[in-house]
Formats: sequence, structure tokens, C-alpha cells
Amino acid sequence: MDTPSLTPDLDQKPRVFYGWWLVALSGFIMMLAHVPLFHAMGVWAVALEREFGWSRTQLGLALTFTRIEGGLMGPVEGYLTDRLGTRRMVIMGLFFLAAGFLLLSQIDSLWMFYLAYVVMAVGQGFGGWLPLMTMLNHWFVRRRASAVGWANVGSRLGALFLVPTIAWAIDPDYERLGWRMTALLLAVFTVVVAVPLARLIRDRPQDYDLLPDGGPMRQTDEARRPVKSQPISPAPSPDLTAAQALRTPAFWLISFGHGFTSMVLLAIMAHLGLLMEDAGFSVQTTAWLVSVYTAISMVFQLVGGYVGDRMPKRIALFIFSSLQAAGTVVLTFSTSTPMLVLFAVLFGIGFGGRNPLTVAIRGDYFGQTSFGKILGLSTVPMNILMLVAPPFAGWIRDVRGDYTLAFWVLAACSFLGGLCFLFAKNPRLAPSPPAQ
Repeated sequence: MDTPSLTPDLDQKPRVFYGWWLVALSGFIMMLAHVPLFHAMGVWAVALEREFGWSRTQLGLALTFTRIEGGLMGPVEGYLTDRLGTRRMVIMGLFFLAAGFLLLSQIDSLWMFYLAYVVMAVGQGFGGWLPLMTMLNHWFVRRRASAVGWANVGSRLGALFLVPTIAWAIDPDYERLGWRMTALLLAVFTVVVAVPLARLIRDRPQDYDLLPDGGPMRQTDEARRPVKSQPISPAPSPDLTAAQALRTPAFWLISFGHGFTSMVLLAIMAHLGLLMEDAGFSVQTTAWLVSVYTAISMVFQLVGGYVGDRMPKRIALFIFSSLQAAGTVVLTFSTSTPMLVLFAVLFGIGFGGRNPLTVAIRGDYFGQTSFGKILGLSTVPMNILMLVAPPFAGWIRDVRGDYTLAFWVLAACSFLGGLCFLFAKNPRLAPSPPAQ
């Protein structure tokens, strides 16, 4: 395949750094890979409960199986990303994702539902967050948090429209497309766009005579132009190998912090529609509530990225994780629309603000060389925690008749995750002894 030259023409006005095009591309791919699988789970669950009569615990187990896949495959995905590159991972992942949507459209039993979600999770893992974040970590250093934030804005912007669209299409109270046809259309669309999207991906800027953040590798006198002041770069530190990262407290604190703060997110994705149905709200109302916290989180992806480029990321992560916990507490007391909106605002601020920082802090602490492997390994403890949340919330609802206790516990976990981030200090490796 002929690749267009990305090397700047020093005699002309510099073009937009290709890394920013990759940010936009990452946002679109994550929207396709994550939104129908995770963010829309609450509306799928209502339609499936209505048709098959499955319990809340059984429905919540679907997302648990996706986290089991993530825990088992995370290190493999990280290793393959470093070896094969993001482009190949994305095209494999999108074809797996399409196969999962196709299987979902044909399910007639609980085990088929679980299998469909596992296949979609494999696709999301191979072609979604992990390889795309690895790519952006290669393309950005000074603006790493902002780049990740903008990529997540693209994903959230898609969720802002896609979740209500899916809810409109599959609402069991109306005869529209239905959940089977909706899943089939998602499968077809994913297949159609997979190859064109993958062809736009560039794994590393050095392959095109560029440095991270857009500097040319070959500087000349004509190329040295005044530049605007940039955010303060993180303190230089050597790239860590995966084995070295595993020996640092920061690796484990970040992994568990990410897991604890993501538990409540996964539970809300699985059970918000069912919780709202218990309270007498419609599926469409649930979708619009998801849109509200998605819109808020979209704005605070940028705020979080901006803040993370200008203050210690571990402190910013603690603040945003605490706000997410506060929003979850509000949800347990919400019996009216204003309270639900307050939940959506607080939760969106916390979730959106911390999201880009969980990736950027790993890049700052561990470097680029083994980033895919390190990120993959860190998903193991993270996914172990996350797989507990959806069935736990469903079991509490089945036993006690409401979700209150479940979300109190998950709010406490979110705050605990913030504390883990707060104590995760930048690892400093002792210098190697001189060779004898």
C-alpha cells in the first residue's frame, strides 16, 4: 500500500500534525467498539429482559464475561500491539466485533447471549482502547493527556447520539427495528468500515521522520521557527520494561485505582436502564440520561486532559474519582428528574475528567518502548475488579429488591480508587551499575 508522505515540507507552511488526525480516528473507532457493547448495555438489557425474562443477575453476567476475556487476553493484546502494531490489531478487532454483532442478532438462549458478548469483547479488546491508546502514547509526549482527552471526546460524541438511536430502534414498547435487526445493521456497518479505517492508521511518528508532538527529526536553520509556549513536559525518565514496571508500587496502585473507579461505570452500563424501569421511567428516558452524563463527560475529557498536562496527574485523578463517587451516591437517592440530572452531572464530570489521565499517567511513568505490554498487564487486576461489579449489583437487586446497597458499595470503591491514584508516585529506577 502506498503511504502518503507525512514529512513536513520545510519550504511551506506546516500542515496539521498527523497525530491529531489519529486522535480523531481513535475517537471514531472507540465509539464503534465501545458504545454498543458497553454504554448501550442498559437499553439492550431492557429489551432482552422483556423478551426472555432473564434475571438482573443473569443480564449483569454478560459484562462480567467481557471482563473475564479482558483479564485473560489483556497481556496478549498488549504483547501483540507492541509486535504487530495498532493498524493490524484494529482490523482484526473490527472483524471480531462484527461477528459478535451478527451472533447477537441470532441469539435464542442465555449461553448464546454470553457468547455474543464475549466475541464482541474480543473485538473491542483487539481493536479498541488498548491498541489505540498505545498508538497515541507513541505520537504524543507533551500533549499526551490532551490527545487522549480529545480521542475520548470523539468516542463520547458518538455515544451522545448512538445510545438514544439504539434505544429508539430497540424500544420493546414500540414496533420499530427491534433489537435483532439493530444488531445485524451494526455488524454490516462494522464490516464495511473496517478496512478503510485501518488503512488510515500510522503506528509511530518516527516511521515518517517525525518526533512525538510534531517536531521533524531532521532540523534545518529554515525549520527553526519560533513556537508558542508548550505545557510543561513530564520529568524525563527512562522507558521501563514490563518486568521493571511490575516491580514498582505505581504499576499496582494505578492498575487497582483504574479497576476500582471503573467498577461503578460497568455496573451503571449494565443496570441503569433496569434501575430506571424500577423507578417508573421509560427506556428512552434512560437513553437521554446516558446522553446527559456522556455530554458532560465529553467536555470534561478536555478539562481533564488540560489539567493533567499542567498539574500532577495523580492529584487530578483523585479529585475526579471522588466526584464520580459523589455522583454515584446521588443516584441511590434519586427519585425525581432533577436528582437524576444532578447524578448525571457529577458522574459525567468525574468519569470524563479521570478518563484521559488513566492512560497519560502510565505513559509518563513507564515510557513508550513497552507501553502496550505494560498496559495489557495492568488490565489483569483491573478486569478482576470490574468483572465483579455487574453481577454483584444484579444479585443485590434480586435479593433486596433495590440497587441502593450495591451502589453505595460501588461509590466507596470509586473513592478508594482515587486514593490509589493519589499514592501512585512516579517510579524512579536506581541507575544500573557500571559494566565491569
